[in-house]
Amino acid sequence: MNEAFAKAKLAHVAVAPERGDAAERVLTRDDFARAYEEITQWAGYAPTPLVSLEGLARALGVARIEYKDEGPRFGLGSFKALGGSYAALRVLQREIVRRTGEEVALEAIREGRYADACREITLVSATDGNHGRSLAWGCQRFGAPCRIYIHAEVSEGRAQAMRDLGAEVVRITGDYDDSVALAKAEAEANGWFVVSDTSWPGYSAPPRDVMAGYGVMVREACEAMEAAPTHVFLQGGVGGLAAAAAAALRQYWGAESPRVVVVEPELAACLIESARKGAATQVVIAEETIMAGLSCGEPSEMAWDVLREEATDFLTIPDSIVAPTVRLLARQETGDAKVEAGESAVAGLAALIAAQMDDTLWQALGLGANSRVLLIGSEGVTDPEIFRQIMEGDMHG
Repeated sequence: MNEAFAKAKLAHVAVAPERGDAAERVLTRDDFARAYEEITQWAGYAPTPLVSLEGLARALGVARIEYKDEGPRFGLGSFKALGGSYAALRVLQREIVRRTGEEVALEAIREGRYADACREITLVSATDGNHGRSLAWGCQRFGAPCRIYIHAEVSEGRAQAMRDLGAEVVRITGDYDDSVALAKAEAEANGWFVVSDTSWPGYSAPPRDVMAGYGVMVREACEAMEAAPTHVFLQGGVGGLAAAAAAALRQYWGAESPRVVVVEPELAACLIESARKGAATQVVIAEETIMAGLSCGEPSEMAWDVLREEATDFLTIPDSIVAPTVRLLARQETGDAKVEAGESAVAGLAALIAAQMDDTLWQALGLGANSRVLLIGSEGVTDPEIFRQIMEGDMHG
């Protein structure tokens, strides 16, 4: 393995969560079932691959490593296609019901029967890239105007991908949290509708729908596995993916649900700080991480409600091990199937490899020869230029 992994210093906070009902209450079985029923009817739907990394599992000394590859998802390259687009549809449904006083089925909006109404409803969001692309794609499908706010460090390639889907893209000079604030303010001033993947006081329905959409990915993975994983490594931004996956896994596997390990960039570590404080805690992002989709300083309060009951371990990783992990998968360094992954997709795998080189951490995480690890490969190559730089060794190791 690359020496970058041996040199990596991972922060680790272990907690003993008090099990409650958040995994059933914040995201109910009905929430997940409704999203699955709708999304699996969309044109182009197909389950994404669950790739067994057998060579890497042997190299690390665990029984199995399963990598859920979201690169092929709806041609958008990311699991976010499941969340932002579905939440957009639900926002349109609620607003059309309010305006018409009629019962409106999701299918009716999807099939264009309310096209005139949709053209009058503008949806907006802030994004590091993938969520905005999903929202833009959904708006294009359902016929609603879309306005996306991005911060200074979002690549031009990702911005153009959203424009190509018909979105108006507004770039600001601040960071992700600044773009969230501006999206909220301008939506309120103009009568637009925010479709965010993070919640705040008084705003919970769209983030819940976003996370419910993510449950499709987890259900596919569970149905493809012969037995429950012992561990799941989940990347953390605002926490939406991690919370949705943790809740869906708990609902599917019950008492056999895996140990939940949350992995964040050390440059944007709001969830590990929340674990230290025992409450959702905002951190200041002083420097942007290569893992653009995880560059978030403020947790989603709704997501934190789940993670504080389901996650037992919080890790941070340095940027130095991200590019080597991307290359390991793409170059088939351990003899496994080729996987082309984006920077945010490999956070969990990078942490797993680095942990194997630290005996104390390995033991603290309860990893060993019988471990079956599930990883969420949340994105494929969503920015070809960044992927090229990584593969040529021009970026962060």
